Amino acid sequence: MIWMENELKLMADASLERSLHISSPVSGSPGYTLRGEQVLLNLSSNDYLGLSQHPAILEVMREALLTEGAGSGASRHVTGNRASYSRLEEALADWQNCEAALVLANGYMANSGVISALVGRGDVVFSDQLNHASIVDGIVLSRAEHARYRHNDMEHLRTLLDKYRDKRRKLIVTDAVFSMDGDQAPLRELAALKREYGAMLMMDEAHSGGIYGGRGEGLSHELGLQDDVDIHMGTFSKSFGVYGAYICGSRMLIRWLVNKARPLIYSTALPPSIVAGITKALVLVQEEHWRRERLCAASRLFRSLLCDAGFNIGAGDSPIVPLIVGDNDLALRFSRALEEEGILAVAIRPPTVPDGTARIRFSLSAVHSDKELTHAAVRIHNIGLRLGVLRS
Repeated sequence: MIWMENELKLMADASLERSLHISSPVSGSPGYTLRGEQVLLNLSSNDYLGLSQHPAILEVMREALLTEGAGSGASRHVTGNRASYSRLEEALADWQNCEAALVLANGYMANSGVISALVGRGDVVFSDQLNHASIVDGIVLSRAEHARYRHNDMEHLRTLLDKYRDKRRKLIVTDAVFSMDGDQAPLRELAALKREYGAMLMMDEAHSGGIYGGRGEGLSHELGLQDDVDIHMGTFSKSFGVYGAYICGSRMLIRWLVNKARPLIYSTALPPSIVAGITKALVLVQEEHWRRERLCAASRLFRSLLCDAGFNIGAGDSPIVPLIVGDNDLALRFSRALEEEGILAVAIRPPTVPDGTARIRFSLSAVHSDKELTHAAVRIHNIGLRLGVLRS
């Protein structure tokens, strides 16, 4: 197996090798994390609404753990489908104003399972080139043709739709908010093209659910386009602060997935305690509007501070703020310098992002105060000057 050592050396030489680090929450200090003995301002978490430590969620999870046990014991098709699943799915369908919903173990399994259940040989999937890896892998598993269009380029998508117009089934799939860039998909144009070409439209709301919409339903609801989306996908591991994923759509879609989505059929059901936590988080996401308002204000402030400092942070208004540096090694050095200054912000490198676009990916939370973000921006600015990312 010497080839592994050789390949890992090449990765290390290119500043592309990854390693695992232990992080722990800091009791009484939301928005911070502990690495080793150092307390760091956590600007790398997807806990957008700050719900992962919410006492009410923890309490219902504790109760379910004590009454229903640690695990579900089987797949949902066998004996793992507790009554709490049905209640949650009914609540999700009501929240999304859809006919039905389906809960799966995580976002990766949801995307890979749903896409491979909807299309196959003889079909085509039109996918934004910056879509999440789970979408890409779902297309590969499906064996459908993969037609990648340039990021948010609707003219390129139209060209591909024309090219493949005679395919049996056509599926357009996109992130609503892109996880590494923080910008939005052009949903109005996508909806119009979906209608024009008779395609299905699938929207991944993983990084927009809980943040956009009057009750946190997601970007498609924020824009009033929810009825144009055939498959609504989202996760519970980000804004909800728990774990898992959902699909919402028509009753027929959910019936189909129950019978065809292999990750659902062949996986053990989520533990009852997780389902209880999700159910409580769904209530809080809808009721505690101040969390969305605070996150929006924090995002505006932090983006303006970095933009005024001269950093390249791309477009968007989401809590995902990419600071583009380009070089892999420079991104790593920037991340290490931030950690020395008490800030956790991870360097993102290829293949997660395209070559030459390595970055620091800042990810904000409703629990971050203006003071914390302003002080962080000063330190980020100073590091940018010191490393030559900015010119004085």
